[in-house]
Amino acid sequence: MYIKELSLQDFRSYEQLDITLANGINIFKGDNAQGKTNILESIYLCATARSHRTHKEKEIIRWDKDCAHVKLRIKKKHIEDTIDFHLSQKSKSALINKMPIGKLGELFGCLNIVMFSPEDLQLIKNSPKERRRFLDIELCQIDKLYYYALRQYSKVLKQRNLALKEFFKQKDYSMLDVWDMQLEEYANTVITKRVAFIEELNQIAKEIHADISGKKEELEIIYMPSVDAESFREKMLKYREKDILYQTTSIGPHRDDLKFLINGMDVKTYGSQGQQRTVVLAMKLAELKIMKKYIGEEPILLLDDVLSELDEKRQTDLFKYTENTQTLITCTGIEQSVWNTQKIGKLYNVTKGIVKPQNNI
Repeated sequence: MYIKELSLQDFRSYEQLDITLANGINIFKGDNAQGKTNILESIYLCATARSHRTHKEKEIIRWDKDCAHVKLRIKKKHIEDTIDFHLSQKSKSALINKMPIGKLGELFGCLNIVMFSPEDLQLIKNSPKERRRFLDIELCQIDKLYYYALRQYSKVLKQRNLALKEFFKQKDYSMLDVWDMQLEEYANTVITKRVAFIEELNQIAKEIHADISGKKEELEIIYMPSVDAESFREKMLKYREKDILYQTTSIGPHRDDLKFLINGMDVKTYGSQGQQRTVVLAMKLAELKIMKKYIGEEPILLLDDVLSELDEKRQTDLFKYTENTQTLITCTGIEQSVWNTQKIGKLYNVTKGIVKPQNNI
């Protein structure tokens, strides 16, 4: 899988942009704040129906404009697909092969991406919310049932929290039983699929991490659900009084977390910055492998100014595992590890929202 053409209209700093991409490495080089990340953001948006930088769609639209548009032409094994994504000040919509889709969730799986940004290097130290987001983005791209269950769980969770507030005012908890039954149904699916995914991720990331660390360290990724599927109903009843008091649902998949161990040591607490970066790199590379297994072809890799954050060895390890993967890189300068790769495609200079291609590298 690779993106052949990308078009932007009134997207962030771009009034109009039309570029053809190589099925290899595409480098977008320029100083900071010139619009490089905007290109990757537009691709991420078409794959996940959301920005990785903001929850406010109006921030994506070019200043003083009413709407923005992204169009991608994607080459797969046997077919070509187009994605047209439209944003206005109040809504967003999409077309796949010129046909409107009913729900933006239908975009998941049409374009498969793995994104690696400097923020991801803080994944271990960041809040549990960021680690859950990592899980959800990956699983939603490869499992439609997971996306549906997660979406329904979020809706029911919101309704249950509203019911808790109503009980607090009116002392009537009759609706809580209804919401608890629905919450249990969707939570069980989310938890079960997360368990299976982490088992697979742990196995693959452990092998990659051992290779990167020269067999000196053993990585273990542990899923830490706030409640397991088997005891969900019992725990919901146990914590009901607490939930009513605080007017929020205290347990469930929205409270899950991940723990990372190296040789049995908690990396978040005791790991060095280098160890933490190696763990995140191993997870991202494991993402690529898992996604390829489920979709039957290579996903697209987006590297947003991350090479300067990795030392030369980790850069080399990264490219060793990304052969035959279309890769889009943003950077302020071309790293030596990029020059050393075999499938270098196109180089673009980005200055103040203007993208100019140079001769092929």
